[in-house]
Amino acid sequence: MGKSPQHRDLFAGALELMVLHSLRIKPMHGYALVKHIQQVSDDLLQIEEGSLYPALQRMLREGWLEAEEGVSAKGRPTRIYRLTKSGVKRLEQEKSSFEKMFAGITRVLAVAKA
Repeated sequence: MGKSPQHRDLFAGALELMVLHSLRIKPMHGYALVKHIQQVSDDLLQIEEGSLYPALQRMLREGWLEAEEGVSAKGRPTRIYRLTKSGVKRLEQEKSSFEKMFAGITRVLAVAKA
């Protein structure tokens, strides 16, 4: 069964970009990241935990994030993720790359039918 047009996968790097940007605003645990992205996007973006947690682990390995033990709002143990200096640098690279890609897509879509 195919995906509906409303539930397409994010382009490569989009999840990293959104996670890095969100953590630049404030440190959060995984569930808070999911809810933050969903809320800020007015429910247009749904991040699956099966995509988020492997991405967080990859970003930890790359040194873009660090994690510390914390407690969720419901009193459960959790990992709080925070952006590192290397993560800030990566965020700036990703934003620049995204802006160039978006500009190119916008130009393609702006071309009228011949």
